[in-house]
Amino acid sequence: MNVDVETAIDIQCSRLEVAAFASDPNNATIWYKNIKTVEWMTEKPLAVGSRFAFVAHFLGRRLAYTYQVREFELGERFVMSTTEGPFPMETIYRWADAPDGGTHMTLINRGEPLGFSKLAAPVMSVAMRRANNKDLKRLKKILEAQ
Repeated sequence: MNVDVETAIDIQCSRLEVAAFASDPNNATIWYKNIKTVEWMTEKPLAVGSRFAFVAHFLGRRLAYTYQVREFELGERFVMSTTEGPFPMETIYRWADAPDGGTHMTLINRGEPLGFSKLAAPVMSVAMRRANNKDLKRLKKILEAQ
């Protein structure tokens, strides 16, 4: 079973401001509750091909993986993926103008769990949706307070 989770939120800040903050790996530990550390594996600045290592805690497990940037169009779309570990995954951020003048941000996580993780896919989807909604609310709070 595949995992495909899409969440979204409206943030009362400009699209470029939201995109710049959200796509900066250095900010991941600020707005993602489960991400504990980020280490750049390539030179800055962020570009297609950039790689960074994350350590996260999710569903009681420590996860260490390296993401590689696949697409990066500031203010429009950011795609990164990993093929490591028991859960190869792609993460997509999309930004669009919200009807009320702010930014509509969409966060998509999808992948195909391997091995034992495959059995937990339905639970992972529910937990990931809940975590992503909380993380997006945290991002909104941080950005709107600035």
